[in-house]
Order: sequence, then C-alpha cells, then structure tokens
Amino acid sequence: MKASLVVGVALVAWSAVAQALSPYVDAGRASGGTLDAAVADVEGKLVGAGFRVLGRYTPRGLPQHAIVVASDEGLQGAALAIGGSAIVAVPLRVDVRADGSVRYANPEYWARAYLRGDYARAEAAVRAASDRLAGALGGGRPAGGDVKADDLPGYRYMLGMERFGDRSELAEHASFDEAVQAVRANLASGVGGTARVYEVVVPERKLAVFGVALNDAEHGEGWWVGRIGADNAAALPWEIWIADRKVHALYGRYRTALGWPELGMGQFMTIMRHPDTTMQALEGVARKP
Repeated sequence: MKASLVVGVALVAWSAVAQALSPYVDAGRASGGTLDAAVADVEGKLVGAGFRVLGRYTPRGLPQHAIVVASDEGLQGAALAIGGSAIVAVPLRVDVRADGSVRYANPEYWARAYLRGDYARAEAAVRAASDRLAGALGGGRPAGGDVKADDLPGYRYMLGMERFGDRSELAEHASFDEAVQAVRANLASGVGGTARVYEVVVPERKLAVFGVALNDAEHGEGWWVGRIGADNAAALPWEIWIADRKVHALYGRYRTALGWPELGMGQFMTIMRHPDTTMQALEGVARKP
C-alpha cells in the first residue's frame, strides 16, 4: 500500500509538472562568429523551413542581442480566422546573441496566453509551427520559467494585476485605414523614442499588428530589460494591434510578467514605472499625428 501510494503521488507530481509550459526554448547555436552573421544564419534557417521573416532589430541598450521576427502561414491563417486580438499571436520571435546562442519564444506558451478561450481553434497550427521551428533552429531545453498551461488563458502576475486586454485600448480613429496610417506615421517619426520592427496588415479583415522598439534612453527596453534580465529578450518587441478602428497594446504588468514569469516582486518593484511609461509611449504611437 505504501509503495502504491508513493507511486501515485509521484505520478500526480509528474503530471502537474508536465502541464507547465516555459515561455522560451533554447535552440541550437547559430554559426558565423559575429552577431550579424549569426542573424543571417538564423534567418536563412527560418526561410528554408517555410517561415517569412518580418523584421529584425537590436534593442537599444542590449547590443549583444538581435531579435528576428517571423510569421508562419498556417498560424497566421488560424489567428485571422479567430479575428480581433488574436492577431497578436502571429509574430514568432527569436533572440540571437553575439556568442551564437539562440532562444526563441515558445509558440504554445504565447498562443495559449494570447488566444485564451480560442486556443483550441488554432492548436493544430500552433503545434505545426512549433515543430517546424524546432526542426529549423533545434528544439532544445525549455527556458525562462514556467506557468501551468491551464493558467495561461487567464494569466496575471498576482491578485489585482492586469490580465490580457485590461487597460489595453490606446486610441480610436475614424477608420481602420486611418488607424494604420497614424501608427505608421508615428513610428516613422520616432514618437516617444519608438521605431517600427515589423508589421502585418490585413486590410480585408481590418486587422493589423506592429512590433514596436522602445528606444527611449531613460524608459525604454535597455533600461527595464537590463534590470530584470536580458536572457528573456525573446519577449521583445512589444506589440500594438489594430482591430477595426481601435488601437490596442498589452499593459506592462501583464505583458512583462508573461515574458518573465519567474520575476520576483523585488525585481518588479525596481521597474515599477515601466508599465506606465511604456503605455505612454505606445499611446503616442496610436494617436493621430
């Protein structure tokens, strides 16, 4: 009886662990010897596996990192079929480092959080994209902490903090086209120290998502990511999405905590102004120029 009980407890514990997902995957090393060469190697592997490279950038203040953003046709189609905020699940992010190490955002983790109750509708596409990413870059060790899969749809860092969509609306325009034009113009002019990393615009569905670099020396990525740990830089860049006439972004106490689930409260307090300053910068991107 005792032996059976021990085995049963062990199986329950294993099951709980098995249901946890990590936000990132440590992949195989890129070749090249320099950051630019490593990025070129990763981009070539992604294109060779059927992904489309949307953009790349080196976050200001993080010179040893370059983020490559790609899309997958199947995943994009599934997200568009769901519609609305599901567009934020389209970009796939890969952190390439000067030493050749590569860490990419785990598609299942982020899709479960971003698609929430609609995840099942996209699950086959998410798993297919995950398998192809692993094949292209080397499916390796889970990294960056973990969250139970069942907790991701309603994820929040702690009681009282924001969930997906809370405090997300930035601006409303007269039309979808006007909203897209406003975001493009503001990013092109560098409002609030921002810059465009990528964009996916689907006019027929009135949906769009933009990747936004936060370059402000005092409040941008180099400051807050540097404080909480650049190992999870594959969380970058921040997304702004447009659904019909409205522009949205995820609030920092949700979006940053999702990307750094092991973040301690003491660390969070060292960047306590980050959620508001980031939202202020994104509000500048969203409003009419």
